[in-house]
Amino acid sequence: MVHVLVVEDDVRLNQIVCASLRSAGYDARGCTNAVEAFDLLHADGADIIISDIMMPGIDGFQVCKELRKRSSTIGIIMLSAKTQEMDKVNGLMIGADDYITKPFSPSELTARVDAIYRRVCMSSMSDKQKSVLKSGPFVLNLVNRTLHKQEKPIELTQIEYQVLEYFLKNKNTALDRSSILQHIWGEQYDGDDKIVDVNIRRIRMKIEDQPSNPKYITTIWGYGYKWNDPDDR
Repeated sequence: MVHVLVVEDDVRLNQIVCASLRSAGYDARGCTNAVEAFDLLHADGADIIISDIMMPGIDGFQVCKELRKRSSTIGIIMLSAKTQEMDKVNGLMIGADDYITKPFSPSELTARVDAIYRRVCMSSMSDKQKSVLKSGPFVLNLVNRTLHKQEKPIELTQIEYQVLEYFLKNKNTALDRSSILQHIWGEQYDGDDKIVDVNIRRIRMKIEDQPSNPKYITTIWGYGYKWNDPDDR
């Protein structure tokens, strides 16, 4: 069973979210602050975390940062009443997999959790017909889901890993944003499509020598992105 931890200081909303997830077949537990969340994670673990941003003490951004330090595989969804563009970008840049703005329906949240489970949790069980993908100084291991650049490890979230895998399987091919969004986040995803750009920015910061002047992942203006394979030049 998939374990979901809901970190939300609104007790009533916390109860509603947990009840909705349980009815959908998830093992959902709730807590109201970050300290409780880390205690529960240490004791029982979790596959997916749903965290409010605006909480007393340690806020959701700090929770997300700490979770990403501990694990690159856990799914993270952030909740907030904030609708400003930068709040979404900040949440995604520090490692969140998705962002939902309040108010939302329980069915919408459950659908987002389903999507996170499919693309993050179940992806590790996918068929690995080829053990590695190589391009220039990069080696992407499909068995242990790791990336090395010139034999040095680069830590990726599971979403970043899947984006990079998609690029390396389509080297030197211009990929439009909608195809990337559909392949990684699924046909049913109805969130902000800027999630693609944010994840590309995060990946560039990790793999490019000069992220502001990318060599490997280049932008096709008005269309999408392309992975430039040094081995084909």
